[in-house]
Amino acid sequence: MSQSKLVMTAEDLTAFLEHEFPQVHKDFLVEEVAPMRLRVRLKVEERHLRPGGTVSGPSMFALADVAVYLATLAMIGPVSLAVTTNISMDFMRKPAANTDLIAETRILKLGRLLSVGDVLLFSEGVAEPVARASMTYAIPPSK
Repeated sequence: MSQSKLVMTAEDLTAFLEHEFPQVHKDFLVEEVAPMRLRVRLKVEERHLRPGGTVSGPSMFALADVAVYLATLAMIGPVSLAVTTNISMDFMRKPAANTDLIAETRILKLGRLLSVGDVLLFSEGVAEPVARASMTYAIPPSK
């Protein structure tokens, strides 16, 4: 599989999310797309917080999951049925409650049936990551 050519732009990915995932598309903003890389923002709101005034683990997981999904689709096109098959996530620091989270994503390997990605999550304006995730997506076979 070609690992140097984008198939979908930030605008394409945003439109895809809006159409396929209308329930959550407004939570995420695709900021930058490059071959095998993507940056996406979680627009943190009250509903993303947990007791103690920090972003919840499920919200951070969702950001990492969406980031690898979109980075994969940027390279292969709009394949709705690509699914997460594995994730390992480390929560390293308490994210700031009143700032957005940014996911910096790299696709490490893109094959015909699997995409393996790595994500660092950052609180906006903070240099140290708050979490790290390694994720594998299954890509359905082409017809």
